[in-house]
Amino acid sequence: MLIHPWDAARSDEDWRDLLTRHDFGELIAPGRGRDLPVVVPIHFAFAEPGTVWLHLARPNPVWAALTEHPRCLLVVTGEVAYVPAEWNAAAPGADPALGVPTSYYATVQLECDVRIEDDPEGKAAILRRQLAHFEPDGGRRPVSATEDPDRRLLPGIRGLELTVTGVRAKFKFGGNKPLEQRERIAARFTERAGAGDAAVVDRLLRAGDDCPISTK
Repeated sequence: MLIHPWDAARSDEDWRDLLTRHDFGELIAPGRGRDLPVVVPIHFAFAEPGTVWLHLARPNPVWAALTEHPRCLLVVTGEVAYVPAEWNAAAPGADPALGVPTSYYATVQLECDVRIEDDPEGKAAILRRQLAHFEPDGGRRPVSATEDPDRRLLPGIRGLELTVTGVRAKFKFGGNKPLEQRERIAARFTERAGAGDAAVVDRLLRAGDDCPISTK
């Protein structure tokens, strides 16, 4: 993934904040000697400073790849929006027919060591962590490794604990563009009011702050 200086995370807090707000991603397992990796869309629970917990059904094809090579990427995409060409004209009065379309987005790629959890109590602990994240006020009783129905259901899944060993984070929101241009594009997003546009506007207006080559 290409990351220009103006698109880079300013601190670890940037990518960690994204993971606390976006808890669905793609687990990519390369295995060994495969033509293509195995890719699995999945919800997960992230905990500081760099641990991820999730579970998958036992028949999932990802297990063979993770056994071959216990490494994976977890890719998470946050705010995203398409910028039409005419919006991205470089200056007021510029020919919109010569504008350059682009995409604005936030994404994080976590390089992870993988530990597969098959112990019933270990799997129950992972499920309890996920429920605490996704249903903090839920009425579901704590998952038990010894009581039904959980005891009967746990053999159908396997747990995963991912330890983050590397991070590549990209926040592409026009940080190299003048504030006036970003404000014009933000106004168009506000007018369009599409899904996710408001979140992108907030990112866009802050993109030049502290950018090492900002032209605002």
